[in-house]
Amino acid sequence: MSERKPIESWLTDMDGVLIHEGVPIPGADAFLKRLRESGRPFLVLTNNSIYTPRDLHARLSHMGLDVPVENIWTSALATAKFLDDQRPGGSAYVIGEAGLTTALHDIGYILTDHEPDYVVLGETRTYSFEAMTKAVRLIQGGARFIATNPDETGPSTEGPLPATGAVAALITKATSKKPYFAGKPNPLMMRTGLNAIGAHSETSAMIGDRMDTDILAGMEAGMQTFLVFTGLTRPGQVEDFPYKPSQVVDSIADLVDRI
Repeated sequence: MSERKPIESWLTDMDGVLIHEGVPIPGADAFLKRLRESGRPFLVLTNNSIYTPRDLHARLSHMGLDVPVENIWTSALATAKFLDDQRPGGSAYVIGEAGLTTALHDIGYILTDHEPDYVVLGETRTYSFEAMTKAVRLIQGGARFIATNPDETGPSTEGPLPATGAVAALITKATSKKPYFAGKPNPLMMRTGLNAIGAHSETSAMIGDRMDTDILAGMEAGMQTFLVFTGLTRPGQVEDFPYKPSQVVDSIADLVDRI
């Protein structure tokens, strides 16, 4: 196996790597501080499309983690970048929150339920049956179906919540149309993120807590991958997958000295 080039830029997942249930994971602050001081390009990624980067910056700051707005990359931003490349100045019917609608407004998209080019499904706190019915009818009428990410459930203090992937499955069942998912594990999210910070995959690393999204996307984007055990994937599950990370560590704290 050829020797990998030194890591010059870092991408890291947010939930399960830097924070867990609203609390910083030990070592996260030191890791981010070292990144900022090094001047190396970096991004904090999340498949959650509810919040804008400014919202996430404020939420992380409240937890004691300093991540500049420009260093946050969401599935909503990746979706907007994809649509801007595919059909600049288009239109979309959106099921989602401010993170998604703001990203689409920022690329000049018109949000409408009148003959939109796309139906774009993202995360929301309240999935409306009326909105889902509208989406089904628009897709049947010819609108293209896009979703921010395939995550079927999301975390909450009360337990798992149905998420974008689950609602997408409902719409697919009703329309026989599968969505194009722009977020992880689609390596598109990694590649657009790397482009946003002027980084290259061969000298970049991805840190994640999920084998099926973070590690898969990083690997398919051609990056080095680091799996941490502070989130969803457990040590005994790694061998269940037909691929493996470049390296396994207990937590983000173990990577501070790699920067």
